[in-house]
Amino acid sequence: MKVAVTYENGEVFQHFGRTPAFKVYEISDEKVISSEVIDTNGTGHGALAGFLEDIGAEVMICGGIGGGAIAAMSEAGIKVYAGASGSADEAVNAYVAGSLPEIGEATCDHHGHEGHGEHDCGHGGCHN
Repeated sequence: MKVAVTYENGEVFQHFGRTPAFKVYEISDEKVISSEVIDTNGTGHGALAGFLEDIGAEVMICGGIGGGAIAAMSEAGIKVYAGASGSADEAVNAYVAGSLPEIGEATCDHHGHEGHGEHDCGHGGCHN
């Protein structure tokens, strides 16, 4: 099974649609057996669901994610675990241990104020 995590500098990247890379973990028998960082090459938002589907991801862990991306991920058959933060490796270990909560709903609704500076999308909405 492949699990993809939005990724930058070892951490869960907090905005799904703008992630510069995914760290993709291969999991077998409830253990991480390998991982690699795959650059998104500027692919963003809705196209990322196809990107993840193409690499065979079954699960995606991220910080913030909007409703349109959730729908695209659902159509691609990819389970979403949103609202994660901190170390990408620790998030995957929590997933493997069964302690990472599955959140398949939008955690980021910033699209109405896009372009208004940096923001951090995480649990419960978007914070400037």
